[in-house]
Amino acid sequence: MQPDSAPVQPGGEETAALDIRILAVAEDCIKGFHRRPFAAISAACGVAEPVVRQRLRALLEQGRVRRVRQTLLSTSLAEGALMAWKVPEDKLESAYDWLLENDPFTGHIVIRRCDDPQAPGADYRLWTTLKVPAGRGTVEAHCRAVARYIGAEDFVALPVVGMFALGVGHVRRAHLKPGDRLPELPKMQVPQHPVLTDEEWQVLLSLKESLAPEEFVPCPWQGRAAAIGMDAERYCALAEDLDRRGVIGRFATFLDHRGKASRSAGTGFAGLFHWAVPPGMEERAGAECGSHICMTHCYWRSGGAVFGGAQVMGVVHASTREMVLAHKAAIDAHLAAQGIPVLHTAVYWSGRAEIRPSEISPLRYAEWLARYA
Repeated sequence: MQPDSAPVQPGGEETAALDIRILAVAEDCIKGFHRRPFAAISAACGVAEPVVRQRLRALLEQGRVRRVRQTLLSTSLAEGALMAWKVPEDKLESAYDWLLENDPFTGHIVIRRCDDPQAPGADYRLWTTLKVPAGRGTVEAHCRAVARYIGAEDFVALPVVGMFALGVGHVRRAHLKPGDRLPELPKMQVPQHPVLTDEEWQVLLSLKESLAPEEFVPCPWQGRAAAIGMDAERYCALAEDLDRRGVIGRFATFLDHRGKASRSAGTGFAGLFHWAVPPGMEERAGAECGSHICMTHCYWRSGGAVFGGAQVMGVVHASTREMVLAHKAAIDAHLAAQGIPVLHTAVYWSGRAEIRPSEISPLRYAEWLARYA
């Protein structure tokens, strides 16, 4: 094993190849909670753990990586939805800015444009993700409060019924061919809503924060445990139990999707796909769509009447617009071959975007309500 005192020299093809090897695993392949997450990456990619830590820290400090963090399955921890907002064109940018600056419970913020301006819902151009901590309010009430500040004319909530794909993994997807599929259909995951103790919330809220450069150590959780006054063994045992209960996501590395970094990672273009299928075929259609490896997200969502009855929705990233459309065409052809009629479909192209995790702290939500609601 290469020791920390013998760092990899930056630059050159050899280092670039090493980074790709590490990122192909580190982005989205380390599922669940690990006491030594960098060791898990090391075991999966065959690169010594100290080198994994050194390279990921370097990529973070260079800005090529936006964050490294333990993700949570927030659909199981809060009421949430994908939100589509109808905002006057002259208020789109200011609405985006307000949400970014004032609403931490809104995660992803994206201004999109539908490929067909006449398609149902094409005038809903501001898209966000929202999480409202369980028992603290509703998505609708939150959005009614926000709408007053951003000048929204309408909003549509598209909550998750079932999930078929969730995992960024841009590096490992960079050389996919349209039509590349998983060997088996994914099973639909349904959001769970376990009741958590205050101590468990403490651990979860501590876990989800992005790692600072100085936390790229064999076990970053020791420092996190100390920061909340908890024994490290107790902290890790609680995290492992929460993992078993289905509220822990991945130990994940998020790339910067802007500029040269996005193009080199194959993420320069992104399309949100909608499909409407006959009622009763949603789960089957979602699994067939989600089996296409190109899809970083694939969900069955409810509430899509404004969008032509769309129920299956997902996202594909690629280096070119043409490649995004090629992936879409392959999925459409596969659905037809499986005898699944598509009643309506559309592509919403991503423009200005902020991709961040939603806040889920009940205490912070009470503070937000007092200020804005």
